[in-house]
Amino acid sequence: MTSTGIRLHAPAPGWSISADVVVVGSGVAGLTAALRCEAAGLRTVVVTKARLDDGSTRWAQGGVAAALGEGDTPEQHLDDTLVAGAGLCDEEAVRILVTEGPDAVRRLIETGAHFDESEEGDLALTREGGHHRRRIAHAGGDATGAEISRALVEAARARGVRAIENALVLDLLTDAGGRTAGVSLHVMGEGQHDGVGAVHAPAVVLATGGMGQVFSATTNPSVSTGDGVALALRAGAEVSDLEFVQFHPTVLFLGPDAEGQQPLVSEAVRGEGAHLVDADGVRFMVGQHELAELAPRDIVAKGILRRMLQQDAEHMFLDARHFGAEMWEHRFPTILASCRAHGIDPVTEPIPIAPAAHHASGGVRTDSRGRTTVPGLYACGEVACTGVHGANRLASNSLLEGLVYAERIAADIAATQAANGLHARVPEPVEQPDVPTHPLLAPEARFEIQRIMTDGAGVLRSAESLATAADQLQRLHDEARDALDENGKTAEPGVDTWEATNLLCVARVLVAAARLREETRGCHWREDHADRDDAAWRRHIVVRLNPDRTLAVGTTDTADFPPTRQPQPAHRPQEQ
Repeated sequence: MTSTGIRLHAPAPGWSISADVVVVGSGVAGLTAALRCEAAGLRTVVVTKARLDDGSTRWAQGGVAAALGEGDTPEQHLDDTLVAGAGLCDEEAVRILVTEGPDAVRRLIETGAHFDESEEGDLALTREGGHHRRRIAHAGGDATGAEISRALVEAARARGVRAIENALVLDLLTDAGGRTAGVSLHVMGEGQHDGVGAVHAPAVVLATGGMGQVFSATTNPSVSTGDGVALALRAGAEVSDLEFVQFHPTVLFLGPDAEGQQPLVSEAVRGEGAHLVDADGVRFMVGQHELAELAPRDIVAKGILRRMLQQDAEHMFLDARHFGAEMWEHRFPTILASCRAHGIDPVTEPIPIAPAAHHASGGVRTDSRGRTTVPGLYACGEVACTGVHGANRLASNSLLEGLVYAERIAADIAATQAANGLHARVPEPVEQPDVPTHPLLAPEARFEIQRIMTDGAGVLRSAESLATAADQLQRLHDEARDALDENGKTAEPGVDTWEATNLLCVARVLVAAARLREETRGCHWREDHADRDDAAWRRHIVVRLNPDRTLAVGTTDTADFPPTRQPQPAHRPQEQ
């Protein structure tokens, strides 16, 4: 697979540096990959959109899931993950996760992360939805992500990992053979590296996080605009399972018009015994699943939405008043402070909650070593689709996935470059002055995309809602394309326009996949196809971007999940 030749409309790079590997992103996946590459003697550069500690990892409250407790086993963890994934997990990918996970967590502790301990000095483990055992290691009560981020950032700085902060990655650079040759990027206020430049390297690791900002309400930070998935598509890579966007069941409800990043109320609160109730105090999840409030997230989110529709209510409630003040202050200080900042005291009143976009189970399609379908391009963390999550991510598996697959990527890069000679010649990117550029959207289009996606491709989907969303997204795309093709005009290049353009790209793919999958599975809920259909749809939807900017949409069997062959044509025309 080689580049489509499509690039974002941007100035030519005015500066460049060279490295053995460039890691794009500074969350748990990105920094773990960078630290392991640096330890292997590779010249490593980290490119991050904001500051090193400003990604999604720092917002993770629950913890890291791994078979670390007495009586727990990787096999039990595997079983829980496969059940949550609703028939679409790649079992070998999950087996890698659960068997290599415990040691990966121990190495994280050796790096400097401090997890909460019991009175006996063992790791204090809790439960979350979909887990049949207490296997979630946490830090600072409910500040696990912040502690992991702190430890990894300090380690990266102590070991001299070079970082370019406040930098938005633009496009993949390739050599004459179509192999990765680095990235172009735009840096804001970095002195000698200000403006558009390039990092030349034979290996690029995408660890850019999620795309939650494609919806109006999300737990994701403002930087989560799908940049990595959009870059990979323009580079010719395949993406898979993008229709499976997990909506976290318990997000603090701030009103029907709330937009942007919303406060998360961790699943660990339910793991410690909080109950979901309606306005009358009725526990409506009891009887819907054997684990009630601790069912997998897709089941809980659907249960909440059903009750809201039945009662014409804007939200439900999470009741943990029985915890008492001491437990709230010790176990969940971050959530307690967040609730109180918004005028709610969970010690004395139930917390109003509603589902909001949280985590993308799909992403850039990779094999078990994090390799994409573009030579030299890797992906890990939320931007990637390793096959671990299937149709619905099991709670707290995401941090573990970032750790395990980042380490596997670093090992593969080190082995490849060792075979070619350490610090081998950095490939020369091909100058392509006449390649087609991707038309840019005006910054305000971001809010229209979010409205379109929330209305048409949110928790509840149907053929009608998705068709409307597809038409509206296509209109935005066509207007920008026609302006560029007819008179060369496009929105002024800049961070806001590049982000809006990336959001439109991933939104179009998500809707195309959701329209094709005519069933309800995991966190993909079709009102007009209410049942799971294993006979027709125990398959992955794979999407590529054609050189003319149309989408090629196909399917592949679960057994063929690692990218070893081209996907088969979809059940409807491929051009979308």
